[in-house]
Amino acid sequence: MNARSMIIGVFGAVIGLVAMVLVIVLPSSDETCETGDVLVGSSAPTLPELGADTRAGATTAATTTNATVTGTPSLAAGVGPLRRTLPMEVGTFTISDVFGSRGGGHKGIDMAAADGTTIYSVSDGRVVAAGPASGFGNWIVVDSVDYNGRAYSAVYGHMWDHGVKVRTGDTVTAGQPIGMVGSAGESSGPHLHFEIVPGGRFTGGRQIDPMPWLDGAPTPDVGGARAFSNDPSCVRGFGSAGGLLADGKVPAELEIWYRRAGTVCPEISSSLLAAQAKQESGFRRGLTSPAGAQGLAQFLPGTAVSINPDDGQPYIIDADGNGTASVWDDGDAIIGQARYMCAIAHKIAGWIAQGKVSGDLAALTLAGYNAGEGAVLASGGMPNRYAAHYSETRPYVTNILAMEPQYRAPGAQGRFTREPGAEGPQIAEAAHDWLGVPYVWGGGGPQGPSGGGFDAPGLTAAAVFAATAGEVDLPRTAEQQWEAGTEVPLGRISVGDLVFSDFGPQGPAQVGIYAGNGQVIQAVAPSGRSGGGVVEVAMPGDARARRVV
Repeated sequence: MNARSMIIGVFGAVIGLVAMVLVIVLPSSDETCETGDVLVGSSAPTLPELGADTRAGATTAATTTNATVTGTPSLAAGVGPLRRTLPMEVGTFTISDVFGSRGGGHKGIDMAAADGTTIYSVSDGRVVAAGPASGFGNWIVVDSVDYNGRAYSAVYGHMWDHGVKVRTGDTVTAGQPIGMVGSAGESSGPHLHFEIVPGGRFTGGRQIDPMPWLDGAPTPDVGGARAFSNDPSCVRGFGSAGGLLADGKVPAELEIWYRRAGTVCPEISSSLLAAQAKQESGFRRGLTSPAGAQGLAQFLPGTAVSINPDDGQPYIIDADGNGTASVWDDGDAIIGQARYMCAIAHKIAGWIAQGKVSGDLAALTLAGYNAGEGAVLASGGMPNRYAAHYSETRPYVTNILAMEPQYRAPGAQGRFTREPGAEGPQIAEAAHDWLGVPYVWGGGGPQGPSGGGFDAPGLTAAAVFAATAGEVDLPRTAEQQWEAGTEVPLGRISVGDLVFSDFGPQGPAQVGIYAGNGQVIQAVAPSGRSGGGVVEVAMPGDARARRVV
């Protein structure tokens, strides 16, 4: 087997889905994403299949054909059949809202159906997101390549937690059951919100009307990822969870490695690994810490050569194919970081399932990387047994989780992609999604709730960050947020403007989001008989407003 064939067999899932099992015949092309500068000479056989779950007993949803879908559509000019199916069986749904409604803000179609109705994958592809999502409650995103070689994503929204039947990294086929209709998130009744996104949901594409596409229309070229092209856009992580890494946030020569590293396991994202690297080394090569940790990922020499229980290989492998597995090599260090983080996550997830540990899996995995997973087990959660756990480990975790959103691709946690002129209503919609979430002092921020909830500025920061696809990151306190944007008279207030109140010498103590009709969405502290939390209340009497987008 030549080097190029070996590379395609392992890394293809990351770049253009060429390793995906497809029943259609993709056209040959001399312009693939397999550029020599990042792939030639790779030691791919030692790397687990990116996006796969290598744990014993791991399974993928069964491949079941939907026998009642419409006839196979074809493209014009005789280019051949496409494997496309409807996302639900004929007769089980009605179209309850069309593409482009709500002033152009509705980027898909709504298919009303009974709660629990089976949802099928409309095409062959790879799952790049599956689980919680702002606005959608839960979603599934599947990346695929059309017969004409054009990349696109299919997006399915509003499933309940138990209605998501696939995992990130799974390969699916047209007609395979992947979920069940629900009414989670911003939803007034059971339905499927369905989108088609040429160019990729996380890789620069944009939505089109799904109805002509489902009827056999060609996938248009609207920009974004190109599955078969030398264009740099095709190495953004299309076809893998690596696509969730924001463009241009890490040094250019490291970006491909963080995208690949984010596909090693579904528990650890590219954006989390990038934020962790910023904390560990600031993306600087050649560092050795006082404790002896080395390289970009700050591996202790003994840990680097330790065996990964997931696959029996050392954590540091020769991922870049230069003949040496080294913490000093970019690819080896970054893939090793992901392999170690995934192994820790798998251990801790098992302890959580056994009731030995409690807490957020990502936070505890970071703590395990810093203090050792044994410290997590011994503490039953976030390490708390030694002074260093408070002075080093906990700040380490907090800093990384606070930075992670800035490394996340726009819209990577839900339906909000920044639409010029529509940001205000989207801010209000984002805040509305969190109605009922508990009040937690100091809780929340761009990453969403933390510690189980929000305080007032944590809610506004989360809503603005989500609605602007990560482009507007508000400061942490109400007083600091008062300095953002521009003040607007109450007579000109618009939905999505920030509403400040309870002014003192240092500025406002309270902030919320104007929801229209004299109502404000705020996170309020418990008082008297009120339990507090994210609620909708009347405009305060001393209110003043600012517009931040």
